[in-house]
Amino acid sequence: MTVFSFGRAVTRLCAGLAIVVLVAAAGPAMAQAVYKAPPGAPSASVLGRQLIVAAEAGDKNLVEKLLAMGADIEWRDGRRRTALLAATQGNRIEVARLLISRGADVNAKDDISDSPFLLSGARGYVEILKLTLASGADIKSLNRFGGTGLIPACERGHVEAVSMLIAAGVAVDHVNRLGWTCLLEAIILGDGGPRQVEIVRQAIAADADVNRADRDGITPLGHALQRGFADIAAILRAKGAR
Repeated sequence: MTVFSFGRAVTRLCAGLAIVVLVAAAGPAMAQAVYKAPPGAPSASVLGRQLIVAAEAGDKNLVEKLLAMGADIEWRDGRRRTALLAATQGNRIEVARLLISRGADVNAKDDISDSPFLLSGARGYVEILKLTLASGADIKSLNRFGGTGLIPACERGHVEAVSMLIAAGVAVDHVNRLGWTCLLEAIILGDGGPRQVEIVRQAIAADADVNRADRDGITPLGHALQRGFADIAAILRAKGAR
């Protein structure tokens, strides 16, 4: 090796060491910028999209594989859905359990303000709801109508979900943008059947205000009478409703 070529090799080595020192000093952000994925490796966006599709389909094995490949568990699709929300929409319980165990955000909302917590309550998916409540669900979070998770659960007759949400501390007298509480919505949009009767009982047992009227001044009792819901009207009257 000539003196010239030796000097050039030393110069290159020093330059390489300088880059390593700079990257180490700059921290993870610089390291990520310098690092290049191996040729042919899926991009972050591809992995993220695949994760959401697999979660929605309930393919737990593929979800595990994609997470092991580095898929971002909080990646959002075009509707701002995460993999956990996609799994919740399909009531994919085991996939939801896996994602939550890996730290998926149970409160992450999509572009219509659904979250895994809010949606599981609204649809009565009690196993996923239970998982979200045990994993940091924000019981004060609101849906696109300005309502809590309890209000649509009452409307749709999801007795067990209502019981769980009340026990978790969701406010029974919260008023949504329509001017309705969970008690009002259970009557106005319900069918007056056994499930709605039980939900009215639960709401009243949780100290729901039986005389809180809607924006037109109509009380829960007034709505029950208008709709011919005799059983609900009797329960309300027994609790002093007017």
